[in-house]
Formats: sequence, C-alpha cells, structure tokens
Amino acid sequence: MDSSLALSAPPPLATLLDETRIALFLDFDGTLVEIAPGPDAIVPKDGLASSLELLCQRLSGRCAIVSGRAIADIEAHIGPVTLPMAGSHGSDIRTHDGRRLGEGAKSLPDAIEKRLRAYAADAAIDYEQKPHGGALHYRRDPEAGPAAHTFAEKLAAEHGWAVQSGKCVVELVASDANKGGAVHHLMRSEPFAGAQAYFVGDDLTDEAGFAACQVFGGAGILVGNRKNTCARYRLPDVAAVHTWLEL
Repeated sequence: MDSSLALSAPPPLATLLDETRIALFLDFDGTLVEIAPGPDAIVPKDGLASSLELLCQRLSGRCAIVSGRAIADIEAHIGPVTLPMAGSHGSDIRTHDGRRLGEGAKSLPDAIEKRLRAYAADAAIDYEQKPHGGALHYRRDPEAGPAAHTFAEKLAAEHGWAVQSGKCVVELVASDANKGGAVHHLMRSEPFAGAQAYFVGDDLTDEAGFAACQVFGGAGILVGNRKNTCARYRLPDVAAVHTWLEL
C-alpha cells in the first residue's frame, strides 16, 4: 500500500488562517493545473491568475508560486499575475512588485545543451530549453525514461550540474537550484518572515519545499500519491487543491 494514502487532508484553509499567520507556496503543474502530454498543452482554469491574486490578498501577500517552469512561461499560460513567484526550480525569484531576489537562473552551457538536444533527437523524445537548464520529456514514450535518466545523470556529473526528476521528465539544472532554497529565500523577506509555511506540490522536486516548510513550523501537502514523502498532509488531485484553496 502506498504510504501517502495514509496521510490525512490538511485542515481547512480558513481554520489555519484563524489559528496562526501562515504562508503558502504552490507548485504549478500537477497542483494548480493538470499535467498534460507536453508542457505547452496545459489548460489552466479560467480566471486562475485573478483567483490567485485574491488568495494572495487574503494572506496579506504571503502566497507564492514555486515552479520548475520559468516565470515568463507560467504567465504565458495564465497571464500577468501580481504575486511572489519563484520559477526555474526556485532559482529565479520575483516579489509581488516585480523586484528580483537572489542571483537569478543560470543558463545552460552550450556544451550541455548540444548533447541534450542530440540525445533527444536520437531517442525520439522531446527536449525543452529552459532559462535555467534543459529538460528531456518522455511522456510519449515512458519506456525511454530509465535511459534518459542515466544519460542525464552522467552528463550532469561531467559538468558539475544537478539532475531534477519529475513525472516523465528529467532536467539538468544548476546545483544550487531547488524549491527548498526558494522557500528559505522568501521566508527571510517581508511579508513572509515569521509566518508558518505550507508547501503544496505533487512531484519529487517539491520534497525540498516540504522539508523547508517544516523548518518554519509548517508542513508539506502532497497532491496525489507517492511513496517516501516527507509531506504531512495529502490532497487527492488538482480539483481538491482548488477546493482547499477556495479558488
């Protein structure tokens, strides 16, 4: 039995807001929008940007999207949104008023990108260039996954980069790029400082966010099922996330 199935649902958001000063960190794909066959095939809920802005206002600004996607990519799908965001696996952080925190995303060296593109072409899988790295997508051919991971891990080790694994995707990113780092960065800034942090996410890359929120007295909220999670709570799917957030 999947151990995550034993996790209970989180307390209602209204209850948390009544009890303490909280901050929310929200993954995007698989959490706010359904997973799609490709990164450009997602279909966000109508009015999602406006709903998120209202949620952020309800939390006095302490609500952020933390995603593997670039910020510009997210806004290309849901439109401009005035809330804190950490894109590119947390390496590119923007406050609600557009200020940047940290050094920003590190672009992928040409030597790595060329080899990723060549591998994707040879393996007949999809390559996605990102501001912070490059991704091999094998959703159309899941059996290509193990070989893609082996190749990516070897390539990353050769160049001192890191591998991030997700649902039918493996990415090469800078070694210091992770969602937990984004949580720590934002929690040191206003209006997040001193709040109890909760991270809602569905993927392996969200585990770093879950762990970071425990440091700030909060917890992770897993979306879906997965073994070996450090989340304290679980929501079954994207629809349940929307209901819990009252979007």
